[in-house]
Amino acid sequence: MAMIGRIFVIFFAVVLASMAAGIAIAFGLLGTQWSSVSGDPVERVFFWGTAFIGATGTGAVSILPMLILIALGETFKIRSLALNMLGGVAMLMLGYYGAGFAPPSYEESIDHPPPVVSHDLQIAAAAGAVFGLVYWLLAGRNAGRWRERA
Repeated sequence: MAMIGRIFVIFFAVVLASMAAGIAIAFGLLGTQWSSVSGDPVERVFFWGTAFIGATGTGAVSILPMLILIALGETFKIRSLALNMLGGVAMLMLGYYGAGFAPPSYEESIDHPPPVVSHDLQIAAAAGAVFGLVYWLLAGRNAGRWRERA
């Protein structure tokens, strides 16, 4: 019975962490325009629409690595905040590269060398860290406790 309750906790933690990652993606993409978003209702709808699309994309792109990392965390009782955040970063980086969002490394210009780390890659890593933090707050810090006796 404790395992069924734990599955519900994990499910809701993943949903809320995905929403938080979507908000982080929206802030990363539209953060410089935040002063104008506070006044115009259309821009608010655009911002929260971007957050919703980011949350949906986070869940869709990273579902398989997420399930593997959650299963490993529950099996080995990994309760570390740093490891959960690192797992979130790794999960979204794998999803970012695996989905083909990363620009090809061979595109280069004589006038402008490519940045070492692109802005999109930074947003994906930050969203992964936010995902890992929120997941740890809701479910990760109690990983594997359902198997312990009271």
